[in-house]
Amino acid sequence: MKKTVILLTAAFLGTSLMSCQSSPEASAQNTELTVFAAASMTETISKIADIYTEAHPNVTITCTFDSSGTLATQIAQGADCDLFISAAPKQMNQIDINGGEDNTDGADFVLEESRIDLLENKVVLVTAQGSDSGISSFEALTGDKLNMLCIGNEDVPVGAYSLKILEYLGTSAQELEDEGKITYATNVKEVTTQVQEGVVDCGIIYATDAFSAGLEPVDEATPDMCGQVIYPAAVMKNSENIQAAQEFLDYLTGDEAKEVFESVGFTPLS
Repeated sequence: MKKTVILLTAAFLGTSLMSCQSSPEASAQNTELTVFAAASMTETISKIADIYTEAHPNVTITCTFDSSGTLATQIAQGADCDLFISAAPKQMNQIDINGGEDNTDGADFVLEESRIDLLENKVVLVTAQGSDSGISSFEALTGDKLNMLCIGNEDVPVGAYSLKILEYLGTSAQELEDEGKITYATNVKEVTTQVQEGVVDCGIIYATDAFSAGLEPVDEATPDMCGQVIYPAAVMKNSENIQAAQEFLDYLTGDEAKEVFESVGFTPLS
């Protein structure tokens, strides 16, 4: 699990791609919040948490970023988590007793009245800066120009969206595997890194990750291709800080947080 803690003091505001934390005052009223969020939210939630804890010095926020599936599994296995933000409804459903067919084990970790659809993202195709692959659209993934594509694993939301896109194009990951033209990553940040380093011709990631990495998308998937990319958020019912977690979630739906989300390409929904 990728997890780093940053201490914020009046003289220093730290930021990290992997985690965020404030330095609380020595007070009995201090509250420690643990936020699990999809890897694609690394930069935005880190920044928003810094802003929030600067205004609320008695609150410490520790963020863990990874694939939504990994985080949901950790929660189901008993990991301490106050607030979970998933990159797709499926992974939230898996730990929500009201999650329908996705909830196969009867897991019951979501505080029902707290769950909201927080954000929408877009799925895009990116190539490395200066790439001469000639790949300029999703349709190119079915042609001779493609040498190697990177997508997320099937249990990673961006991977599931990628599989839908390939199916829409009339191909599949299996067909590309048979041709030796596809490789996989455990989360969207790993896909992004492979593209940045030129290990692959192209990768399917979120628009927000492309923005953070300075990559210009060559194509954007439509809802017909992969559906809407919805990020649900919820307080965990086993949290020892339900009120504080709900207050931070409420803050994420406010104007100040929305400005940060919109600046990197998210569309606020709440």
